[in-house]
Amino acid sequence: MTRFQHPLKLLLLSTSVGALGSGLGGGVELTLKNIAQALKHQGHQVTIVAPAHSVLEGVPLVTIAGNLQITAQTQGGDALITLPPNAVLGNMWAHARQVQHEYNLLINFAYDWLPFYLTPFFERPIAHLVSMGSLTDAMDQIIEQIAVGFPGTIAVHSRAQAETFQFADRCRNLQNGFDLSLYEFCAQPKRQLAWVGRIAPEKGLEDAVAAAQIVGIPLKIWGVIQDRVYWNQICADYPDAAIAYGGFLPTSELQQVLGQSQALLMTPRWVEAFGNVAIEALACGVPVIAYRRGGPAEIVRDGETGWLVEPDSVDGLVNAIAQLDRLDRQACRRQAEAEYSLEAMSDRLEAWFETILKKV
Repeated sequence: MTRFQHPLKLLLLSTSVGALGSGLGGGVELTLKNIAQALKHQGHQVTIVAPAHSVLEGVPLVTIAGNLQITAQTQGGDALITLPPNAVLGNMWAHARQVQHEYNLLINFAYDWLPFYLTPFFERPIAHLVSMGSLTDAMDQIIEQIAVGFPGTIAVHSRAQAETFQFADRCRNLQNGFDLSLYEFCAQPKRQLAWVGRIAPEKGLEDAVAAAQIVGIPLKIWGVIQDRVYWNQICADYPDAAIAYGGFLPTSELQQVLGQSQALLMTPRWVEAFGNVAIEALACGVPVIAYRRGGPAEIVRDGETGWLVEPDSVDGLVNAIAQLDRLDRQACRRQAEAEYSLEAMSDRLEAWFETILKKV
């Protein structure tokens, strides 16, 4: 039941690094979809603004043309703020400025400098859901300015993500929520391991490949190949590994093949803000073996719904794989239902919105 007397009119502004449905936006795409669904379930009116060619069923979608932003995780700490000609980011926020008075609240999903900079110039409040930890000095500075100037408007997905910023105590931890009815529990897996995510250096796929090769269990890989050179190097370095790349799959297809796995391996080199795929795995009854780093370390119940291992330790992954038979796949599903449902997420979202709107 909603805590608001009247439904809210909400404008959600997507990431500007890729169209919804392309996979280029990584976990932000799934997060946006789940949040929109959670808010709709509560009776709120939701509209999404996203780059051209975006696809998302069941929610009014305004698509905006323009050139995409480069991804922040590919930049160094001293990276400059840049916008391409005819930037889709600028075009999306120009549209938002024109229609802002039709909405009670705007919600920014883009990890980009411009929406934060524009916040003081809007007449409607803007809530910012930050999707990554500290990456560049310029982004840290502008996010902190908004955290200080507009208290309560900055949200993150995990404590670990917040702690990468100097203003961690000003961040609200929303975690995430999922439509668990879309994920089928699988009691009897096949002899395979899984790895899911953008294929890029910060995701550490090579460690999962190395571990799978050592234990002699096939590794199924799903996700967008964002860095083709990196992927080709992995294939060259591990020619004898039993790996199979299955592309980027929509949720309905991914959950079927993911659920058949003995475990999901999560091997990030960086601080993952959350780790949506960890919840997707748990919802299917798949234990998660993850580095004790970032968001996944706050999700996995070590020794119950997965194993947490020393970061960057292939030996740790191998040892954890050997202990999978000690874990109960039913416990994985139960954790997903207890902590990461859409209902739980909508409660956290509405509490956040309420604190923001009380200050208007």
